Amino acid sequence: MEQLVPADHPGGVVVRRRRHRFGRAVAPYLLSLPAGLWLLLLFLVPLAVMLSLSLKTCNPATGACTMTWHWAEFPNEISLYHQEFITSLLFAGGATLADLVISFPIAYWIAFHGRHRKNFFLLMLLVPFFVSFVIRTIVWEFVLSNNGVFLTTLKNLHVLPSGFHILGTSWAVMAGLAYNYLPFTALPIYVAIERIDRRVLEAAYDLYATRRQGFMRVIFPLTIPGIFAAFLLTFIPMFGDYVNQEILGGTSNTMIGTVIQNQFLVNFDYAGGASLSAILLVIALLGIFLYARLLGTRTIEQYL
Repeated sequence: MEQLVPADHPGGVVVRRRRHRFGRAVAPYLLSLPAGLWLLLLFLVPLAVMLSLSLKTCNPATGACTMTWHWAEFPNEISLYHQEFITSLLFAGGATLADLVISFPIAYWIAFHGRHRKNFFLLMLLVPFFVSFVIRTIVWEFVLSNNGVFLTTLKNLHVLPSGFHILGTSWAVMAGLAYNYLPFTALPIYVAIERIDRRVLEAAYDLYATRRQGFMRVIFPLTIPGIFAAFLLTFIPMFGDYVNQEILGGTSNTMIGTVIQNQFLVNFDYAGGASLSAILLVIALLGIFLYARLLGTRTIEQYL
């Protein structure tokens, strides 16, 4: 004899609860699936290919590569191109420090004095960088050229000697790097300053702190995580940049990014180029690890 089970039977309720719990447990994974596939296809797979290439031996004539687990490729590349690593370190470090010095007053002024026009000023800061990276670098080449507006004006005013030039020197490369990566420095510093609780600063002034003391003991210490994040966001891409050196620099100031480009596209030495790229990746990971150890992982989510 068949017996109908009421809708509110305890067994049905248990089944619905299990389905509900299963749906709640699976939902986060389903929502993260597109991003996970994107990360897998465009980051993890190319990274695995690059790391595997660094352990292979390639024939430049045919382009064929054989897995030989040749770990000696890493120290060999460092010994061959240690000068380029040092040059990249100096250029990226100098340009990053220049960006920090330039960006901090800009971010400070927007955060404290921008008022209702903060978004407008931030937009004006970013508008020049809507143009292509290469085009901006080529324009910078015209600005720094011997017959450009900048040097010609200074030479006509007898501020600089007639034979003075910047293009083709290390200063031109650092100027181009500092210009092209300025937003990577300004925005994290602005976020750090904007997050400062104004009541803390008002309390410092109520305790008879001067403007200078309020800045040195309240604003600057609370901005250090943003400064460190800005340093990483600027220094790491600068360290591997090759466009500015190719357009603005000369043959005596080659950066490691140019070497990697030539290894892949000119010399067809895929193993050497992959090894140098892996070394750059390790340097970037060391910087992020140092940031996490000193300032914690939560600040990475806030500023990076």
